[in-house]
Amino acid sequence: MPLPPVSSLPLTVTDQMSRRVVVPFPPRRIVSLVPSQTELLFDLGLGERVVGVTKFCIHPAQARTTATVIGGTKNFHLEKIEELQPDLIIGNKEENYQEGIEQLAAKYPVWMSDISTLDEALDMIRRVGLLTGQKEQAEALAREIQVSLAELPPVAEPPTAAYFIWRNPYMVAADGTFIDDLLRRAGFQNAFSAQSRYPEISAEQLRKTAPQHILLSSEPYPFSDKHIAEFQALCPQANIQIVDGELFSWYGSRLRHTAAYFQEFLQKS
Repeated sequence: MPLPPVSSLPLTVTDQMSRRVVVPFPPRRIVSLVPSQTELLFDLGLGERVVGVTKFCIHPAQARTTATVIGGTKNFHLEKIEELQPDLIIGNKEENYQEGIEQLAAKYPVWMSDISTLDEALDMIRRVGLLTGQKEQAEALAREIQVSLAELPPVAEPPTAAYFIWRNPYMVAADGTFIDDLLRRAGFQNAFSAQSRYPEISAEQLRKTAPQHILLSSEPYPFSDKHIAEFQALCPQANIQIVDGELFSWYGSRLRHTAAYFQEFLQKS
């Protein structure tokens, strides 16, 4: 697919942190600092315009071979990005670090997402479509995701669940996180909703809370079946399962698969 012609007029947009960003329209050299947003760009048909990604951008598989790897999400290499001369950088408030973003924003158009709910994720998809010239594709994708998750059957009495993202120390997803919003949509009540963001919790706190379900995420900590016995000893009555962390926490186009995963997951719970 040939690159689109350069417009004579730039596009001025507002990102999800209420920052005004002036972007050449349509952008031709995009650096993505967030794995879920990298996948979104490719799914919107923009793969040939993505020139830089992080080492964690594992979807699609070719992303790290067709684009330059510019480091991690919190320790990207500014000199590599400078060599790429991007006309658009896409980042995220939570996944990237403020100092690095500020340095990049002094030289390049940097558009930032800030996502803690499904509605904000859908808004991000639509806005990225607008600023990259793929508005119709993004709207269709956002609508598909919205409808699929809205059709999930309601749960009359949602069971409590603790969603673990880390071990040593134990850390869970609590109130104000995207995972918390998706937990509710999957039919659970967050056992740690009284806390915010990603608190550390002790084994004793877990015992006292006694969630009906313990969900061990496959990322960022790679929980696996070998960890189930550890949590079963702490909460013998809990139903403990390994869950696909990408389908609970990636807020881009991977959400197309989340509703089907939740339906299958709940049938096994």
